[in-house]
Amino acid sequence: MSDERDPVIVTVTRGGERVDHHVAAALADLSRTAVQRLIQAGAITINGAAVLVSYKVQVGDEISVFVPAPEAVALAPEAIPLDVLYEDRDILVVSKAAGMVVHPGAGHSEGTLVNALLAHCPDLTGVGGKIRPGIVHRLDRYTSGVMVVAKHDQALRNLQAQFKRRTVRKRYTALVVGYVPQDDGMIEAPIGRDRHHRQRMAVRGDGKLSRTRWHVVARYRDADGRRYTLLDVQLLTGRTHQIRVHFSWMGYPLAGDPVYGPSESAKAWPRQFLHSRELEIDHPVSGEDMCFQAPLPPDLGEALAMLTEVLAL
Repeated sequence: MSDERDPVIVTVTRGGERVDHHVAAALADLSRTAVQRLIQAGAITINGAAVLVSYKVQVGDEISVFVPAPEAVALAPEAIPLDVLYEDRDILVVSKAAGMVVHPGAGHSEGTLVNALLAHCPDLTGVGGKIRPGIVHRLDRYTSGVMVVAKHDQALRNLQAQFKRRTVRKRYTALVVGYVPQDDGMIEAPIGRDRHHRQRMAVRGDGKLSRTRWHVVARYRDADGRRYTLLDVQLLTGRTHQIRVHFSWMGYPLAGDPVYGPSESAKAWPRQFLHSRELEIDHPVSGEDMCFQAPLPPDLGEALAMLTEVLAL
């Protein structure tokens, strides 16, 4: 297939998966259905040759993904239920469901948080841009929890400035694979784009300053003796995939993370175990200090309940 754009290159480091599963895991912005469509269109090749969706990747395979150029998106309001934590004339605070993409993009023209927001707040149209109306920050597709949305441009600019100054307080609940021996710690490791997987991030010497503070809440084991640590995590910077990258770099990938953790571990969990538990901001108009919290959702709570707490190492 000829294409003037440069392809995204994915080098296979572990074999055995179907190509659609492997590419969808490596490129977080593409769903498996979108990947299958690209394969059928000849937009994904392996070692220069077209493949079937059923092809099992092998170590060393070079997958070339010709991602289509973004299409103009006509945003449509969709009556998707929202878990509203707080709302006034200036802001809306929601607990985003796991699996929901924040704004439209490649392979996600509908069913996003933005589509739901436009149905809930029709006046959002045009606030901060056509594709991301009202969006101040984002969460990964499979990360659940607290998000704040601006309902007018003044609120948007104020909140963006708070995020830029790093005065917003963001706390997450994360479960990582393995026993973290220290009870508290700080990760200071720069993050940049992965040189080999352009849709992934990595710790790089020339990356952007990234700081993550953490505290151990509990340590667990499962029925097969595998070890896990539950963490309270505070983001001091806000890089893409920061928590996932930092803990994987430390040797403790998030439970259920198919991108930065081992695939055999990921299959045992409903999704990556990461939840935005708390967000503290200054109200963009009144200046009042406001703190919003979202409880651990049922899928993660039920998974955690299957583990046995370890009281001492």
